[in-house]
Amino acid sequence: MSAFKIGVIIPAAGQGTRFGGDKLGQDLGGRPLLLRTVELFTKRDEVGAIVVAAPPDSIEEFRSRYAAQFGFHGVAIVAGGRTERWESVRNALAAVPDDCTHIAVHDAARPGATDALLTRVFDAARIAAAVVPGDPVSSTIKRVSVETFAAAPDDAVADAILGEAGRDAVRGRRVECTVDRTRLMAIQTPQVFEAALLRRAYAQGDLASATDDAMLVEQLGEPVLVVEGDPRNLKVTTTADLAIIRAILGHRAPEERPVHKRF
Repeated sequence: MSAFKIGVIIPAAGQGTRFGGDKLGQDLGGRPLLLRTVELFTKRDEVGAIVVAAPPDSIEEFRSRYAAQFGFHGVAIVAGGRTERWESVRNALAAVPDDCTHIAVHDAARPGATDALLTRVFDAARIAAAVVPGDPVSSTIKRVSVETFAAAPDDAVADAILGEAGRDAVRGRRVECTVDRTRLMAIQTPQVFEAALLRRAYAQGDLASATDDAMLVEQLGEPVLVVEGDPRNLKVTTTADLAIIRAILGHRAPEERPVHKRF
């Protein structure tokens, strides 16, 4: 087998809807969050290429912001998808060099992956064709109704807590069942695959139903190995997540740093 060499794909074309704006451009210790994520891989000996999939409708603006820093690390920028994450990965696959034996896909908004986690996943990928990191689910999981319900007008509890004005704001979903969390894992990235396997997975007709890359491999009937993840490998989805990842990485928010050190 040829030398172990990984091409890294970072899908970065999302709109950050739940965040409420450009989460990848947020300051993280004086550098954009996206750059922090890219830098996770730039010093890894196993990594031979990094491809970032950018928003297709603002790719020139994206290039003007990141091209200089990415170019220093040899990072390629391609147009990502407009709607789904899998479109960005599919587009980026074409830019991964053929001499990469493996391909890793890592969420652009996960800047907290530790070097130990990357080593664990990469080492496992030397012996398994598909590897993902995951954490055991520790919280109680409940499946709830699709519909939301308001508190009944005569709901004495809501009335006692919130009074007349707040009672209408009490909304929620009804529990349908409690899910057995035995052997449930919360899956993270990077997910690493033999290059030929991931390309075959993306050659399938039905890609829209997949919520991650490993699911596409599973659809082929191929095994996927789950190794120990890391709770610090948080995906930034909301502003609260950004505050948490700053605390984890030891970075102050811009307004908390001296003016000359602000991003």
